[in-house]
Amino acid sequence: MFAAPGVFVLLWASGFVFAKLGLAYAEPLTFLTLRMVGVVALLAVIIALTRPKWPDRAGLAHSALTGLMVHGLYLGGVFVAIENGVSAGFAALFVSLQPLLTSTIANRWLGERVVVRQWLGLALGLFGVYLVLHEKSAIAGATPLAWGALVAALFGITVGTLYQKRFGGGLDWRPALAVQYTAAGLMFALGAFAFETRVVHWTPRFIVAIGYLAVVLSFGAIWLFYYLIRRAAATRVTSLFYLVPPMTALMAWGLFGERLPPLALAGMAVCVAGVALVVWQPGGNNGRHGRA
Repeated sequence: MFAAPGVFVLLWASGFVFAKLGLAYAEPLTFLTLRMVGVVALLAVIIALTRPKWPDRAGLAHSALTGLMVHGLYLGGVFVAIENGVSAGFAALFVSLQPLLTSTIANRWLGERVVVRQWLGLALGLFGVYLVLHEKSAIAGATPLAWGALVAALFGITVGTLYQKRFGGGLDWRPALAVQYTAAGLMFALGAFAFETRVVHWTPRFIVAIGYLAVVLSFGAIWLFYYLIRRAAATRVTSLFYLVPPMTALMAWGLFGERLPPLALAGMAVCVAGVALVVWQPGGNNGRHGRA
């Protein structure tokens, strides 16, 4: 799947656009709970029709932990942070520390060798993200809860990615995702009942947003993410996240008329250069890095 990385970036970036559309009509944890309910219902139909082999008890536990981190902590953390005073741009910038953090951990945990060129590319990509989001990095009014939620989001997507690569690669994606989304959905539901009013305005826009996120993001983008993790080193895959904020900025400019200054355009070019340094393999070697 030569086009998989590009499709992944496009889908992942579109999630922020549809999240912005849907959050106008429901609180974040309520919104995410409904999204998980929809995804699990669709997976239940697929599983009933295809009857895949379920993982053993250890596989179920690994899937649940992955779901709590990749879906629960990451999505919940970002949305709660935005709800409590952090701009979406700054939240994206903060979570973009993930490739650097992933590389550091992967070097030790997965035995992946990260060369100097890749470290340079990771740093360059982070700088490019900063340029893209420079004018949107407002944190005025951010509460301690917002900062805690951002840290939880960064931890969830980083450790969850590495955990999935190490323990989830051999599991059938249908039952594995069902367990992941069920675990995350229960987490969101508990939070919604404890801290939110759970009021939902069922407008056509909200239905479109939740339908898109449940089907396209929770199936398409996540499946591609795990597919890429299985076939490439974690450092190379997570470097693609540097391209998400620039792509999101382009979508927001086209759909919502948000300003796209020259500095942001320069930042996009820097992001692309940074990712190219990370994923490029000298001599046309397309093999795997380390134990990936």
